[in-house]
Amino acid sequence: MLLTEKMKEDIFSPSEKAIINYMLEQQELMQDKTTKQIAEDTFTHPSTVIRIAKKLGYNGWIELKDHFLKEVEYLNRHFTDVDANFPFHEHDHLLNIANKMAILHQTTIKDTLSLLNYDDLQKATSLLDQAEEIKIFGINNNLILCHDFKAHMNRIGKRVSICSVDSEFEAASSNSQTVAILISYSGESLVSKNILPLLQRRKTPIIALTSIGDNTLSKHADCVFHITTREKLYSKIGSFSTNNSISFLLDVLYSCVFSKEYQQNLEYKIQISERYDHRKSTNKVMQEE
Repeated sequence: MLLTEKMKEDIFSPSEKAIINYMLEQQELMQDKTTKQIAEDTFTHPSTVIRIAKKLGYNGWIELKDHFLKEVEYLNRHFTDVDANFPFHEHDHLLNIANKMAILHQTTIKDTLSLLNYDDLQKATSLLDQAEEIKIFGINNNLILCHDFKAHMNRIGKRVSICSVDSEFEAASSNSQTVAILISYSGESLVSKNILPLLQRRKTPIIALTSIGDNTLSKHADCVFHITTREKLYSKIGSFSTNNSISFLLDVLYSCVFSKEYQQNLEYKIQISERYDHRKSTNKVMQEE
């Protein structure tokens, strides 16, 4: 759950709500605010700010402010020209729809890229490169997106399984040499919550692809990659942005693993493709030299 959503929950006193409303109105202007200034502006006591931070799970005002400002910055960045839930409207012409979908895809990639963390990317690349087996868990809609990743990884000698059947058995039969990729937009799906304890008991490293904010999956993963978090769970035309974000992250992970042994992987992949991909084309652009 996003911090700004948590702040709207009905768990705060009237004085605490006054401060929260003030924060939501001021947004980026909170950067230089002290607890004393906030208390004066809202006619409350400085200790009230600390109580809010504790209720939201933070040690104090500085930590709460830091997380709040980062989330506000993310939510106010990108997606100013397109709505991820309703990227086109009822009376849009066909080419107008196509143009808006292009803007949505371009914006999604930029947004996802802005959420990448170097340390997590480096760690995940190392885990995937050294893994004896890679297992992917998620709901069926997300797993459909993983077949390209599996095919790419297989062609550089990496063993990947998409766990769409008997996922709990697959988790229970994993070990420390397995790497699990868990994909869940909410981070609270039954698949993730059921699989997580099994993987933890087997000491299996976990790479999470999930939304920003606080959720069960991100708390327990070894590496977290944030999916563009702009879509509602149900009120939308389609999961365009989420799907595009997941596919991009999988492409990034594959590319980073590929780069570890670039020349060796390139030669192996070309050799395998030449042997098993019996494709022909009269298009000169596609023809091999």
